[in-house]
Amino acid sequence: MKKVYLDNAATTQINPKVVDEMTAVLANSYGNPSSTHFFGRDSKTIIELSRKFIANTFNAKPKEIFFTSGGTESNNMIIKSCIRHGIERIITTKIEHKAVLNPILSLHNNQKVELEFLSIDCEGNPDLNELKSLLSKPKKTLVSLMHINNEIGTMIDLESIGSICHSHNALFHSDTVQTIGHFPLDLSLINIDFITCSAHKFHGPKGVGFTYINEKNKAFPLIEGGEQERGLRGGTESTHNIHGLKIALEEAYKNLSDDQKKVKSLKELFLEKIHESIENVEINGNFNKSSYTILNLRFPIPNNKKDLINFKLELAGIACSSGSACQSGSSEPSHVLSEILSQEEIKKISIRFSFSKFNSKNEIIYAADSIKKILSEC
Repeated sequence: MKKVYLDNAATTQINPKVVDEMTAVLANSYGNPSSTHFFGRDSKTIIELSRKFIANTFNAKPKEIFFTSGGTESNNMIIKSCIRHGIERIITTKIEHKAVLNPILSLHNNQKVELEFLSIDCEGNPDLNELKSLLSKPKKTLVSLMHINNEIGTMIDLESIGSICHSHNALFHSDTVQTIGHFPLDLSLINIDFITCSAHKFHGPKGVGFTYINEKNKAFPLIEGGEQERGLRGGTESTHNIHGLKIALEEAYKNLSDDQKKVKSLKELFLEKIHESIENVEINGNFNKSSYTILNLRFPIPNNKKDLINFKLELAGIACSSGSACQSGSSEPSHVLSEILSQEEIKKISIRFSFSKFNSKNEIIYAADSIKKILSEC
């Protein structure tokens, strides 16, 4: 059976070079990074060189980069740290990733932190005039808005939002998990306090990521233990995973422009083939103002046939998603689509396709042809 992987927003194929580099570290650099002998210093050097590389990539300082297990831990650490610093109000949207929404809702329900949801348009863009209006009321505020939505690919303007927050003395956090490794980001040009990263979104290993914490801010540990990560993240560092993150990032940005063009052309080809063979297919979000890796389509098929279509996609060897992987198994509709679609639109089946540089033109054509056949049978 032919297999085509079009679920890269959920996770990506690990780059073979990353596997080789991590294997070498696993075999040879096994010392505890906190140990003062040679073996420990060797591991510590790998970690600090990785930290320096990441900082240089995003025009930050090494002391502003903290290694974590990934986006979920990073988001939780940032949000909960801000509350310990006296934040009274959080402003966000209802289409954030659950790794942001759930800790915010928990703080709102259990610690009575004030919560404001910004209005969004049908493409998932937050209302910035409403943000300005809310911030005009003087309260210690954290604004948390993801850069690229993981379900529909909508991109917000970090620079504009950062300026708004800065002018109102609000802290600004952005979940940039779908950004890192796919778009350049110069943190010295943006008024932003916190960003987050997961290596497995750009062909790195699972279980490792980082958070950027602007040096003007102080954070508190989510995981308490030893003095690793300057006291912000207890536990022996995963040297091979951190090195894998660094190599994956290096590879991602090495030929980024060419990779962007390739993946964008695959996304355009896929949409062209779908429109050629299937009528009344709509895009959830905005094709021209979204990540080049993500395409969320709404098909003229009732949502009650979702399980049948998923089964047929599986038989055809096509891996895609009807929502976020974190919500897999849920009978509820996507919380993102529920916010941007009408009651009639949400009754139709929506599928997210997400692409990578490891996809080929032949795979895209096969997938589009297979979907035409599957839908004609439903």
